[in-house]
Amino acid sequence: MGYDLTTRMLHDLAEGAAVLGTGGGGDPYIGRLLVEQEMAAGRRVHIIGADELPDDALVLPSSMMGAPTVFVEKLPSGGGNIAAFRALEKHLGRTAYAVMPTECGGLNSMIPLMLGAQLGLPVVDADGMGRAFPELQMQTFGVLGVPGSPMAIASDHGDVCIIDAGRDNKRMEHLARVLTIEMGGASYISDYPMDTGQVRATSVHGTLTLCRRIGETLRRARTEHADPFDALTSMLASTLYKLGAVLFQGKVVDVERRTVDGFARGRARLEATGGSPGNQLELTFQNEHLVARLDGRVIAIVPDLICTLSTETGAPVPTESLAYGQRLTVYGISTPPIMRTPDALATFGPAGFGLTETYTPLEDLLSRI
Repeated sequence: MGYDLTTRMLHDLAEGAAVLGTGGGGDPYIGRLLVEQEMAAGRRVHIIGADELPDDALVLPSSMMGAPTVFVEKLPSGGGNIAAFRALEKHLGRTAYAVMPTECGGLNSMIPLMLGAQLGLPVVDADGMGRAFPELQMQTFGVLGVPGSPMAIASDHGDVCIIDAGRDNKRMEHLARVLTIEMGGASYISDYPMDTGQVRATSVHGTLTLCRRIGETLRRARTEHADPFDALTSMLASTLYKLGAVLFQGKVVDVERRTVDGFARGRARLEATGGSPGNQLELTFQNEHLVARLDGRVIAIVPDLICTLSTETGAPVPTESLAYGQRLTVYGISTPPIMRTPDALATFGPAGFGLTETYTPLEDLLSRI
């Protein structure tokens, strides 16, 4: 059954989304404040399951595009998301029944919540990744045959464009990335227009509620002075993700981070503390963490989730906030089965990012540590 978000639920959802953001997706703090502003004005955020959609519904995903480092200095205003959404409706000649996230991780979990409140539309409890990814073609929607085009893209300054790359979702990503850079490194988009059947068949279900459960689990662990990582591992075991585990605990000793071609790219090195196996862990990221190497050996790799969390509190630390001296716990989460098919791995597995390593499931890598 659908439900309305409360402020407490929203706070939990934002923290859980930052965990599933795997270091990227943008820090949801500002987005959470924008949603709170809508709620304080008397607007509601209503979450529904994909099974609650009418059979003839049009659903339009909504998100922001750009490097997370840009959002640190260029705060979103929330106006461009309406412009992109309405532009796509106009182009399609149809009125949307609902909005949904393209990704449940980070800031982009907040953008559709804000849009749903602004327009009085329900938000579908599902997304196309079950985490965050940096490129538009990296979605279960596209892997399972839904074209991302036509899509609408807008800025905070009144620019609105329609992109139609046919069924070439990678070409759509390239065109949208160029426009995003021209728009100042951040834009609002609405893409992958879908009917009800496509939403049900191609999305990762229940991810907004999962984000809320993750945030609630971490909050309760802090309140009860319990181990946040044990609590998270226990909670994930009953979800479609199944496995969550501490991979490494250490201190950040070096961060290399650049904003290149509309992405935050770089590496971070951690030295072991707290009896972690090995001596040094290296994380490679493109907005999100892609691979974790312990003393040069892969211990987790995309599309499985690699999360950087505060060792003291379990609070997520995004890639744009990584800094020397932080004590972090690197936490791995196995990705849902829909993300592990051959077609999915070709799109957002190691090869999709130009990595030379082949994909090995997290549970297999854990047995070798």
